[in-house]
Amino acid sequence: MKMKTGLLMGVGTAILLAAVPVRASKVTMTVDLTNPLVESGAKRTVVLKVALQAAEREQASKRPPVNMALVIDKSGSMQGERIQQAREAALAAVDRLRDDDIISVVAFDDNVTVLVPATKASSRAEIRRGIEQIQAGGSTALFAGTSKGAAEVRKFLEREQVNRVILLSDGQANVGPSSPGALGELGGSLMKDGISATTIGLGLGYNEDLMVRLARESDGNHSFVENANDLVSIFDREFGEAMSVIAQDVQIRIDCGAGVRPLRTLGRPSEISGQTVITQLNQLYGGQERYLLLEVEVPANEPDTTVELASVTATFRDLGTNEQNALKEQAQVQVTASREAVEAKEDKKVVSDFVLLEAAVVNQQAVQLRDEGRVEEARELLKGNIQRLDEVAQKEDMPAEAKQQLKRFSADNQADSESLENSSWKGRRKSMRDVQYKIETQKY
Repeated sequence: MKMKTGLLMGVGTAILLAAVPVRASKVTMTVDLTNPLVESGAKRTVVLKVALQAAEREQASKRPPVNMALVIDKSGSMQGERIQQAREAALAAVDRLRDDDIISVVAFDDNVTVLVPATKASSRAEIRRGIEQIQAGGSTALFAGTSKGAAEVRKFLEREQVNRVILLSDGQANVGPSSPGALGELGGSLMKDGISATTIGLGLGYNEDLMVRLARESDGNHSFVENANDLVSIFDREFGEAMSVIAQDVQIRIDCGAGVRPLRTLGRPSEISGQTVITQLNQLYGGQERYLLLEVEVPANEPDTTVELASVTATFRDLGTNEQNALKEQAQVQVTASREAVEAKEDKKVVSDFVLLEAAVVNQQAVQLRDEGRVEEARELLKGNIQRLDEVAQKEDMPAEAKQQLKRFSADNQADSESLENSSWKGRRKSMRDVQYKIETQKY
């Protein structure tokens, strides 16, 4: 069941930050609960869903400029078709840029080379020459390459534009820092500056844990690309998404009510401090929903009472007006003695979102067990996932799209289970990490 919806479209429909004039915006916040009714007599758990959705931009010509660094692995393993497809994908993507956009191109093997320093996209001939000269050979200084790409973005870093690093690599980081922790710290530093990193892993030789960590910590995207022929479409999608950003510097703050205890979050890395939960997002894309799930414990209450569950505030900077805005809503639950009433009011879509994200966590645990050689334990986890996903998909009144997602992930888990011991595990592991992250970021 949906709670209140905050839509900042004019005076009186939302709370604005102090000293900021009221402006029209196209960001909607909804606060939903798995159970708006809870049974009396004992402590109960409820899942709170805070969703933000930005409307599509009406005129593409009014989008903010983008400041993009292409960071391309040119180590020896990229020779042949891979480096050729990487060049073609980069050239095609550059053709989508406006003259006022900024682009830089960095290539790395043992060393890092800035082929095109950050420059206006109007210098297309120079940019194309830089991309066309990329040749493969050497090792993989992935950390240094990404850092150099970020440095090029920072040369013209502005909050009024979309700042992004796109990293393409097919190999293990074997020169310089090479741990997921080190790349995660780099991603965190990018996030603080309003830069997101998209990581594209090509083939079966790259370190998916490292690439996912960099993307997650910077609130970027990750894609597993098995076939180099798919690079053009992947680059096209990434550039298109960067051009669809509606809002940046997004924060969701949830202040739980008296006696309500926050237990855990799903869907976004978050900080829980006492009764307060805070999560950050780098950006919101037009036409896409981003959400956070918070599981809370509600204290025991008598029937016919109302529990103030939480106060939710979302703040963001509108890229159309470059002004700070805020949306604020309250969430409540009603206490009843009727278990049947509780079940009848269950919000199936929020239940589906919760089960899908929880199953992604279990799927990740199965990967860890398989890495430790505990194959049968991993298989049992995946079987449990399949059963749970199938059960929830069959719930009465489950929305068709939610049912389809649950069934799709159930089928993925079945394929994962069948690949734990065969020669396809290396590729399957990359696919599992890719799907886990896409579910976490609501892009599955």
